[in-house]
Amino acid sequence: MSDRYASFARSAPGHTLVKQLGLPVPPRLRRGPAIDGPVVVAGEGRFADTVKGWYAGDTEEADAKIGGLILDASTLRTVDDLRALYDIVQPIARGFRPGGRVIVIGPTPAEAADAQPWNAQPASALPGDAQPGEEAPGITGADSAGIRGAEAAAVAQALEGFTRSVAKEFGRGITAQLIRAAADAHADGLRTTLDFLLSGRSAYVSGQVVTVGPNIGPAGDATLDGKVALVTGAARGIGAEIAKILAGKGAQVVCLDVPAAGDSLAAVANEVRGWAYQVDLSGEDAAARVTEHLKERYGHVDVVVHNAGITRDKTLANMKPDQWDQVLGVNLGAPIRVTEAFLAAGLIPAGGRVIGVSSVVGLAGNRGQTNYATSKAGVAGWIRALAPRIAGRGITANAVAPGFIETAMTAHLPLVVREGGRRMNSLAQGGLPIDVAETIGWLAEPGSAGVTGNVVRVCGQQLLGA
Repeated sequence: MSDRYASFARSAPGHTLVKQLGLPVPPRLRRGPAIDGPVVVAGEGRFADTVKGWYAGDTEEADAKIGGLILDASTLRTVDDLRALYDIVQPIARGFRPGGRVIVIGPTPAEAADAQPWNAQPASALPGDAQPGEEAPGITGADSAGIRGAEAAAVAQALEGFTRSVAKEFGRGITAQLIRAAADAHADGLRTTLDFLLSGRSAYVSGQVVTVGPNIGPAGDATLDGKVALVTGAARGIGAEIAKILAGKGAQVVCLDVPAAGDSLAAVANEVRGWAYQVDLSGEDAAARVTEHLKERYGHVDVVVHNAGITRDKTLANMKPDQWDQVLGVNLGAPIRVTEAFLAAGLIPAGGRVIGVSSVVGLAGNRGQTNYATSKAGVAGWIRALAPRIAGRGITANAVAPGFIETAMTAHLPLVVREGGRRMNSLAQGGLPIDVAETIGWLAEPGSAGVTGNVVRVCGQQLLGA
């Protein structure tokens, strides 16, 4: 469904009027593979030199507008160190092109706290610290290091507030993200994530925190040549776009949906030159049937995308038991059962990807959707718990949490509800199914081997509740 308000607000007379009224002007989002404009790499962190070799562009012209900024803040440890954020970003805050990208690289707070001592000569002494040749009154050396570790953790966490605020301030479709690089993450493991966040493929991803660690299983480039991918709920909307994106990367896609969607499912499968498989995942034997089909037909499945989901919206007081059971069974129970069956059968090899679809409703809650919110919050919790448990098999697990996405379902929402969903994010518009699909495509890539246990919102940085 077209966004008439956005079209009007971007027109010459409309822009003037909505600005006078103090209403948001939705920017035109830059979607596509390439970064528009030069990338500036700043900071003196442990990845800076390598990243400069990848992206640093020619910014010698005085009027050159910046396409992207990568700020390596991975070695900031004290409150005084945080001044570097201001010194680097403030002078160029107005120098970004529309649709620009800001990416901050920092440590995880827990590892920042544990990395003590980081400096033989701390910038300032703590109260009670011993002077040379003296004993500290009341604070041991271990206590002193622990207190400084707490400051380092605070600094690492502060990077999140800085990044999320930049994402809300800069406007014009400019996004900002924080990459938390684990202590054992290698620079090369950041490349796929940086490529995605710099590109137009991440147009509706903003204000997010992504943790990158050491590679889980074999890594590789962005292609999925020779890989088998299963996409549930593939007959329409977001599922159909996911199938197209994965097929475009070279995967052989198995499109799964309920028998009632057979015609549209076949059309999608034909378009991506994949295969259609009809099954109702709420059935007791569904997991066994899908496992046996994939094992006999393909022998393995490299990428599993749990996209199938349903809604049965009612306030809790008016909700029937079957409306609760159906939503929890399809949205949460089925992904868990199917994945467990695949793992038990050894169907997912090293280098495999398990990707769940959560929702910002699961993270924030929503009136009239207690069943849906419960199921989608469960998906996020399941993925976070699953990731470390399958890492030893060389398999990653991540989830995406879409916000307001323009689909046939949202087109039938009441006008006020629909407009509220569109405007209550930093980009002041709804996302598109391809925005979710591109994010899943990034998580599915072999080069994302260091990305696991993440729940990435695709919501334009929703302003309330999440």
